[in-house]
Amino acid sequence: MNKLLGAVATLALLAVADNAHAARDYVWSAGSSTVFPFTTRVAENYSKKTGRKSPKVESLGTGGGIKMFCGGLGERYPDMANASRPIKASEYATCQKNGVKDIVEIKFGFDGIVIASDKKGPTFDFKLEQIYLGLSNQTLRGGQLVKQPYKTWNEVGGNLPRARILAYGPPPTSGTRDAFVELGMEAGAAKLPTLAAMKKADEKKFKATVSPMRTDGGWIDAGENDNAIVGTIEKTPNALGVFGFSFLGENAARIKGAAINGVLPTPHTIATGQYPLSRSLYVYVKKSQIGVTPGLREFINELVSDAATGRGGYLRTRGLILLPAPQHVIMKAEAKAGKVMAPPTH
Repeated sequence: MNKLLGAVATLALLAVADNAHAARDYVWSAGSSTVFPFTTRVAENYSKKTGRKSPKVESLGTGGGIKMFCGGLGERYPDMANASRPIKASEYATCQKNGVKDIVEIKFGFDGIVIASDKKGPTFDFKLEQIYLGLSNQTLRGGQLVKQPYKTWNEVGGNLPRARILAYGPPPTSGTRDAFVELGMEAGAAKLPTLAAMKKADEKKFKATVSPMRTDGGWIDAGENDNAIVGTIEKTPNALGVFGFSFLGENAARIKGAAINGVLPTPHTIATGQYPLSRSLYVYVKKSQIGVTPGLREFINELVSDAATGRGGYLRTRGLILLPAPQHVIMKAEAKAGKVMAPPTH
């Protein structure tokens, strides 16, 4: 009898232990600082509509969020990753290795990366290659690759103001940084014949040459808090800030965006791709957690709803550039069906 009672007691303790490690009773999303304001707003509306516990939304940068997301399955890892660039093939491989097999990719809108300055400061109209020339660690001068020598923007190009080169931007863990390097630094460098030839001959060498930001104080990693960058450039004469378009919209009375190749960042130029630093925004979801994490399905439905990301949706007031209506219809259907993404190619 004592042995039987002991066995029952042990089973009871195991049951308590299992309950202590039961699935979370809230949704957990982590990643991009650019996507953070959008998923935070969706979380607020989701909680009001469902009465469920508010989701946990963390701003860690795209790379940091995807790293956590791909760490494994279960309550110790986020259900969703917010990203301001597509997931990389190497990140996807890590997910697969750690058991995160079926991933739903939701492209829910567009954003532009802006180069902004204080409203009262000089006006900039960059040629794309000037972004590379002024902000890279190695740059071209007289047709030769040299350690960054330029101190003022007018040394880079006569069309630019006589202002010291000082830019505050996101750190390497940020999707905004990744996109800025790809769309600004690398695309700008590729417009120069010497570097275009290098890219054609050895793309790996090209990226290693042109992608590192200058380290002499002309570029400063300013963390994941884009609002802090806004405050810094407002207080620092001639300083530039690099961040998502939504932060420009929120602070239009204080700061202004630079033109690139004569095109200013606006909802229209970003959505149509006319603005050179345009990009898509994503949320990645573990399909296996849908139906396991309470409220995850409802959160996804709120994100893709007409009320949030449809024409006139409330995320538009937060600065989101909406998908064209036909794309939104497709996105909504695929998200609700839990369509699994194909492996990325790069």
